[in-house]
Amino acid sequence: MKKKIIAGSILLAILIAIVYFANRSKKDTGEILVKVKRGDFVVTVATTGELVAQKSTPIKGPEGLREFRIFDLKIADIIQDGSVVKKGDYVATLDKTDITNRIKDIELDLERYESQLITTRLDTALTMRGAREELINMKFDVEGKQITLDQSIYEPPATQRQAKIELERSKRTYDQAVRNFKLKLAKSNANMADVQRAYNVSKQRYDKMLSSLKSFTVEAPQDGMVVQKRNWDGSKQGIGATMSGWDNVVAEMPELKQMISKTYVNEIDVSKIKVGQRVEIRVDAFPDKRFGGIVQSVANVGERMRNSNAKVFEVQIKATSIDSLLRPAMTTQNLVTTWTKKNVRSVPIEAVHSLNGVSYVFRGNKTRQEVKLGQSNDNEIIVLDGLFDYDMVYLNPPEKAEEWKFVRLTNTRI
Repeated sequence: MKKKIIAGSILLAILIAIVYFANRSKKDTGEILVKVKRGDFVVTVATTGELVAQKSTPIKGPEGLREFRIFDLKIADIIQDGSVVKKGDYVATLDKTDITNRIKDIELDLERYESQLITTRLDTALTMRGAREELINMKFDVEGKQITLDQSIYEPPATQRQAKIELERSKRTYDQAVRNFKLKLAKSNANMADVQRAYNVSKQRYDKMLSSLKSFTVEAPQDGMVVQKRNWDGSKQGIGATMSGWDNVVAEMPELKQMISKTYVNEIDVSKIKVGQRVEIRVDAFPDKRFGGIVQSVANVGERMRNSNAKVFEVQIKATSIDSLLRPAMTTQNLVTTWTKKNVRSVPIEAVHSLNGVSYVFRGNKTRQEVKLGQSNDNEIIVLDGLFDYDMVYLNPPEKAEEWKFVRLTNTRI
């Protein structure tokens, strides 16, 4: 009895093994049948991008730094990227070392100019007082000579003549002294004006620097989100970064209602991208969500990618969906619809094969059917002729498929 049970068990195991290996062998051949698809056919170009705000309000540091010969500033401190603030809230602090050194230099200049002003005033007062005393004495001399001339009417003509000559000489000397006095006065006033002017220029510069020093503590110009400015290489302008004196923007406050996916397309695909094409935007942070978009601009001139010889063209995609989830710097996957055909037949690309330049598929009726093909996308290709809606095709060549009949589109067989 035991022998019969053992023999039956062995026979059952053999049958199970035969069925198992037969099924596995069939699976290993990859004989997967799919139905010809009918519907709208879409060709897309996929790109990776980054969200940026279409418009943003700059948060600026001090103005006119170049006037003080300050061309670079370091950011000593800045709030966390993405912080939400109110108008007037603290945003950043800029390094004050350069401007404080220049303020000290100007303070020394002001002290020197003040000393020059005092010295010039004293010298002018002393010089002009001596000149005025000299003019008074000369005037008295002229008056004395005039009296002498008046009294000489009773003297001989020669004496009268001599008195007249002395009076004329005295008058000329006095007139010359008056002219010299006016020249000295003008020169003294000019010297005073030069020193005063130099002092005023330094004082204005000093006042501007003091006023500018206040703006080294940067505050938010309005309510909103603070986003650190990006440098040309994509790095954030955070703590320790250098801000150019030619561009005093410390950070930005984006308008979140107008977002753009900034992306780059290779030179092979850029000819397919046109302004106005529809785009499906996917955000890596929210993989289950889809956002609408439209191509807003395509660069006419390409640029070389860093660390690569490949050229790319900048494409800006405007998000038409408004969602509070969208934030600047989020990574996006963009599917740009470049071509659409409605109500056409299509099959997976891997189902199509080629023989001597002739395209064909393996039909479910055990024939190799020639097909006329149309446009393709990443996964499928349009079949213009050779298949019907109810047809089934193999994704991979079935076993002994080379022995199947080859059916031409003209129905001639080879």
